[in-house]
Amino acid sequence: MGCRDVHAATVLAFLSGTASVAGLLAAVLLPNWRQMRLYTFNKNERNVTVYTGLWIKCARFDGSRDCVIYDPQWYTAVDQLDLRVLQFALPLSMFTAVSALFLCLIGMCNTAFVSSVPNLQLAKCLVNSAGCHLVAGLLFLLACAICLTPSVWVIFYNSYLNRKYEPVFSFDISVFIAIASAGGLFFTSVLLFLWYCACKSLPSPFWQPLYSHAPSMHSYASQPYSARSRLSAIEIDIPVVTHTS
Repeated sequence: MGCRDVHAATVLAFLSGTASVAGLLAAVLLPNWRQMRLYTFNKNERNVTVYTGLWIKCARFDGSRDCVIYDPQWYTAVDQLDLRVLQFALPLSMFTAVSALFLCLIGMCNTAFVSSVPNLQLAKCLVNSAGCHLVAGLLFLLACAICLTPSVWVIFYNSYLNRKYEPVFSFDISVFIAIASAGGLFFTSVLLFLWYCACKSLPSPFWQPLYSHAPSMHSYASQPYSARSRLSAIEIDIPVVTHTS
């Protein structure tokens, strides 16, 4: 696999990363992180379910889609620590993932449209597609960690609330969307790491420089030590003929 070709692995990684960012955006906007179900024993009244999100809170009667109580200023008065942490963690994870997508797109465009080195002196200043994909994979992995840790914490914090108060709390669909999006980010990073490890030459160091030299540039490199040693041995074996008067 050559680093100078656009492969299905990088395209699939870009699509997977885009879908994961879309899932994170849905999880951030949906008011379905936690449900608090309030029961009543009055036959003339209906049970109420309070849907708590990161930014809004909505209370609905059973069988109704309209919010009886709608609080759009909930984000300023969040009194649950896990949701407060998610308000900062998920946007940060989205920003990191979008940066990784931008790097991945730069790497693919550089691979598709740059085929030769215009100037040997400018090689260190040019963009390397393999380096872009490697950094993008690291950013996707970081975004996965930032998203996954507080999302899983919601499940344990929900059990803590049920023990502290009453067993009326339950986590909602946004938790599953966030965890699935974190899994998509991890899958994207693994794809980019596999592509990088497959496209790079094995004898080279793990971190390639900012530019992968074109094959034509290697002709200007000095000969390896083994070739020089063999050449020197040949030169030594050549007999030297001298003329004596």
